[in-house]
Amino acid sequence: MYNGINMSQIFVLDQDKAKDFYVNTLGLEVANDLDLGFMRWLTVCVPGQKGRDILLEKPGPPAMDEATTEKVRELVTKGATGFTLGLTTDNIKKTFETLKGRGVEFTQEPTTHFYGTDIGIRDPFGNNIRIVQLAEVMGKPDQPPVKLKV
Repeated sequence: MYNGINMSQIFVLDQDKAKDFYVNTLGLEVANDLDLGFMRWLTVCVPGQKGRDILLEKPGPPAMDEATTEKVRELVTKGATGFTLGLTTDNIKKTFETLKGRGVEFTQEPTTHFYGTDIGIRDPFGNNIRIVQLAEVMGKPDQPPVKLKV
């Protein structure tokens, strides 16, 4: 029925600040930055993976009224929106050191699990992001999942 995911979304409170963080700090690239009149359509992607975009959406009209907008802003700021983005890397230690040098806020330093080694970070708004170097047992993105015996 489906053959992929082409778009996901993260609420951000300031799109210029979000663009700076996701591009200059995390190393993603801008896929789209369009003024639609009623909203700004700002998407980023992993370099070379356009078509699997992340919409950096500012909460507000036309998607929601002001009362809902305020509630969403509050949840984002508290980090209460849950897990918002997962990225993979081939070298978690290097990624950790690079992001640490760029002043990223960590919620978890490199920790090894059965599925690989991951770190937790927050964006400037409070969104929770995970970055993982997958263990060989888990396979790689775009490959079928491996069945584990736990």
